[in-house]
Amino acid sequence: MSQSFRHPEILEIARRDGKVTVEELAQHFGVTLQTIRRDLSDLAEGGQLERVYGGAILSSGTANIRYEERRNLHPEAKAAIARACAARIPNDISLFLSIGTSTEAVAQELLNHRNLLVVTNNMNVASILAMNPECEVVVTGGSLRRLDGGLIGSLATDTIRQFKFDLSVIGCSAIDPDGDLLDFDVQEVGVSKAILQHSRRTFLVSDRSKFQRTAPVRIASLSELDVFITDAALPTGLARACRDWSTEIDVVQGG
Repeated sequence: MSQSFRHPEILEIARRDGKVTVEELAQHFGVTLQTIRRDLSDLAEGGQLERVYGGAILSSGTANIRYEERRNLHPEAKAAIARACAARIPNDISLFLSIGTSTEAVAQELLNHRNLLVVTNNMNVASILAMNPECEVVVTGGSLRRLDGGLIGSLATDTIRQFKFDLSVIGCSAIDPDGDLLDFDVQEVGVSKAILQHSRRTFLVSDRSKFQRTAPVRIASLSELDVFITDAALPTGLARACRDWSTEIDVVQGG
């Protein structure tokens, strides 16, 4: 069976099951694992699927992909971005870490930092930093989003407004070509806007896949941030705009 016949059926299986695996597809079509990997790479390049370890998932549009799948996306890049971000975070400061798997990776890199006050609306970040005795952790109130351990809504926003953070580290679900940061949940975006308003400096941590995705709700513009840490060079026009905005771009090697 040629790839022109396999691709539509692969997409149909992904729509039905939410995910496809290399091994199952190879058995289904009676072809090699390498052939299926090429099929999935072709579909990912066309924006129809997103590659994850061992297979692929549907590309997101108006709904985010599942949290566990997001965790498995681009782990080497996230780890490299997190190390670079943590290296910029000094000891003895107040810090906000927002919802997201990239900010959780940053939290892992802060386990040896000293005298941090970390406020977060991310239950996973709080659990990670509970292992650092030199870090005081404050968890915002809010409605628990069970899918990813995020706390959102007015209670989270009210807690944030009681602080003035030395630094905040945020993530996003997608980045538009004009530099707008995008997300899926209006309540989460409200929290993100409060973070920006109550921080002296703000870092964005986001891997290259966010340039290939879209989401319906605007958070802010890269022009409102101080540093963007990522694993790929920005498109020429956006890189030029960031220079005009004085937004520093730190491109790390993603492994």
